[in-house]
Amino acid sequence: MANSALLLIGFQNDYFSKQGILNPLINESSHITGVLDNTFKLIESHGDKFKAIISTPICFTNDYSELINPVGILSAIKEAGAFKEGTFGAQEIDQIKALSHIITTIPGKRGLNAFSNTKLENFLRKLNIDHIVLSGTVTSICIDSTGRSAHEKGFNVTVLTDCTSSRTPFEQQFYCENVFPLYANVIDSHDVIIKL
Repeated sequence: MANSALLLIGFQNDYFSKQGILNPLINESSHITGVLDNTFKLIESHGDKFKAIISTPICFTNDYSELINPVGILSAIKEAGAFKEGTFGAQEIDQIKALSHIITTIPGKRGLNAFSNTKLENFLRKLNIDHIVLSGTVTSICIDSTGRSAHEKGFNVTVLTDCTSSRTPFEQQFYCENVFPLYANVIDSHDVIIKL
């Protein structure tokens, strides 16, 4: 897994803080997988093995004017008032801030796919990164959308089962067992350490 990047998706207060607007949506799955503990243990013990560690937070203007006729999760985000710029909920969690010296934040994400409306691909290409390792939430939405896009752009993709979380434990298991293997390597953080 030379030339690999760890891509962190959704590590923001609206998901992971107890006060977060969308915390109840992922809380059960996040506790079961241990997404926070496992992700930051991986970074602290083996972060130097990645060519880059990148956070891609989602953020919207106060009136959500960039969302044209949103449906599904984006409609729910707008209705709930989540991820508004300048709010506590849109901020990256404290663990990301504490590691800002080794984590590069790439802003601009306005939807499900971390490549859309961001400079993520250019950043990866400049560093000759060819392998993306995915961590974060929500498994069935942003992780899947970003993973598929990365695959279509020619990157090798790995999804970490114990560093991702979904809306339900069933959904997490279903995607890890039935969807991700169609285009990605699916392993846990202990196995990725062996391959780094």
